[in-house]
Formats: sequence, structure tokens, C-alpha cells
Amino acid sequence: MTTRIGIAGIAGRMGRLLAEEVPTAGASVAGGTLRSGTAPAGIQVLPDFGALCGASEVVIDFTHAGNARTHAATAAETGTPLVLGSSGLSLEDEAAVAEAAKRVAIVYAANFAPGVNLFLAIAERMAAALPPEQYDAEIVEMHHRQKVDAPSGTAIALGRAVAAGRGTTLEAAGIESGRDGHCGARGTGTIGFAALRGGQVVGEHTLVFAAGSEHISLTHKSFDRRVYATGAVRAALWLKGRAPGLYGMKDVLGM
Repeated sequence: MTTRIGIAGIAGRMGRLLAEEVPTAGASVAGGTLRSGTAPAGIQVLPDFGALCGASEVVIDFTHAGNARTHAATAAETGTPLVLGSSGLSLEDEAAVAEAAKRVAIVYAANFAPGVNLFLAIAERMAAALPPEQYDAEIVEMHHRQKVDAPSGTAIALGRAVAAGRGTTLEAAGIESGRDGHCGARGTGTIGFAALRGGQVVGEHTLVFAAGSEHISLTHKSFDRRVYATGAVRAALWLKGRAPGLYGMKDVLGM
């Protein structure tokens, strides 16, 4: 019997890609919700997220950070596993998602591309090997002009990976972002961010470790949003039947 996967925001760019990828992976689309527009042909539109959970064995949500808390709580109430890919969650939002994950299985990730998750793992190992007193960490990301949050969720995840490799947190290490004017010298051990917006760039991220005698750069580029959809569907199939808990793509990929 195929897995019934619900898709929040079925009329959006990611929603439509997910609707194509679900049957390709051997599952079925249980239905979708939408705020505007029309659903792909043949897909049932449910009145709200709760109804979508009731009709699905797993739900995928890439809608908006503002929905994360209520959607996670609803998934917990209905016992429906959730794949959450919305970007721009606050620390409070993430705490609410973690609380919901005590009652239901949730995969939450800043990025569902396999290559990005390998990138994150490598970034953490590099940071552990390169002393922050000698190697400044800078993260540069570029996305399409319609993206509303900055830095991107993936850039923040990179910052967290660097901080973890250094035995600290991103907040404790210190963030340098949006430098302008006479902002003073760069702080030792801080993690820098620069966000570029323009055109229709799907996603580009570069991590630079800069020392006085060498620079090391690691870059990932996404050329098609479909890679996020295939990763999310893979996560949904993996999530079915899992015990409650907060999982990431490292768990899905077996890393």
C-alpha cells in the first residue's frame, strides 16, 4: 500500500514540484491546502491544515515560517508525522517545533538537498580543525530577488555547523552581518554573513575560512528547486512509522 502524503501550499512553486515528485517516488498525494491559486489537476484541496493531517499519513510543509508553530502543534495533535522545510524560523519557532516533536515525528531541515547536508557535515569538521583565532569564518549566500528572509536558512545552518565544530553556538560565537560604514575591525571568532539577492538564483552558498597565510573556500550551488522536493519526499517516506522525535536530513541520509 502506497504512502499517502499531504502537501501544504499545493499551488506554490514547491507545492507543485512536490506533487510531481510524490508519485515518482511510488507514493500518492493525499491532498493539499492552498492560500491562493489552483491545485494541480486531480488533487483534492482540503479546507485547512488539520483536515490535511487527517487525510494523510505524512505531511510536507514548505509554506511560511509564520505557520510553523501552529502546523507543528496540529501535527502533534493529530499524530501525523511532519516534514517541515519552511525557512526563516525564529529561535522561538524552533523551540515550539521541538516541543511538538515530543509527541510526533518531525523532520525539520534548513535544506533538503543531499549535497547541502554533506556540505554542512564537512563545514563542521573543517571548523573543528581550523582555530578561530587564526581562521575567520565568512558565509556568503545568493538567492532570487523574491526571497524575503536573510541570511538564508541554509546560511544560518552553515553558521551553526561552524560554531558546533568550534565547540560553541552561533549565538555565543557572535554574528557579523550587514557591515556598513565605520563598523570597526572584525571580531575574533565571530561568524560573518553576507546576503545577495537578484535575478532567479535558486541558491548559492560559499563558506570561507580566511587566515593570514591561506584561504579555504567551499561552495554549493543549486540549479533546480526539484532537488529540494525529491529530498523532502525521501524524508517523508523515511519518516512514516518513526517514533516521536525531532529529526534532520542527516538522519534521513544515514549520516
